[in-house]
Amino acid sequence: MHSVHSKPIEADASRDVGDDWPTALYDVLKAANVRSMSYVPDAGHSTLIKLFGADPEVVSNVLTTEEEGVAIAAGAWLGGTRSVLLMQSSGVGNCINMLSLPVMGRFPLLMIVTMRGEWAEFNPWQVPMGRATQAALEAVGIRVMRAETGKDVVETVEAAAALAYEADQQIAVLIGQRLLGRKKW
Repeated sequence: MHSVHSKPIEADASRDVGDDWPTALYDVLKAANVRSMSYVPDAGHSTLIKLFGADPEVVSNVLTTEEEGVAIAAGAWLGGTRSVLLMQSSGVGNCINMLSLPVMGRFPLLMIVTMRGEWAEFNPWQVPMGRATQAALEAVGIRVMRAETGKDVVETVEAAAALAYEADQQIAVLIGQRLLGRKKW
């Protein structure tokens, strides 16, 4: 099955990403041959969602709840397609039981998680899951990588994609809330 999925994962690492890290992240995921993207709408992922949504080579799935994306990622892999799952840290709690599917089935899984409940959080309901996200993922066997700057996000997702798709790993990249900025409602 790996021959169907194999393609070198390379993007322009010399690119100065600055505030345009979502576009650079899109480029990294395209270079990794991601052709399926699932998400629950999230302001932190809005640019990436728009870029993938406009790409005719990518199937975009709007989810009712995040755990649906775990099953879609497994199905995509079995069908010969690489996928990415985008969510907020609050959605991680919804996925815990479903994450047994890729862990026990040893399917590649790449999740990009925007953090809430951290820096300058205004909503106290986001704090408990924000605090528990990394520990909860690690407790069920998901490897966690964290990024705090635009450059970190791009480099970390590039490394995570290689681990997920080439070494059949289950990876979550957590994007620190400070990078996303203060939410205002």
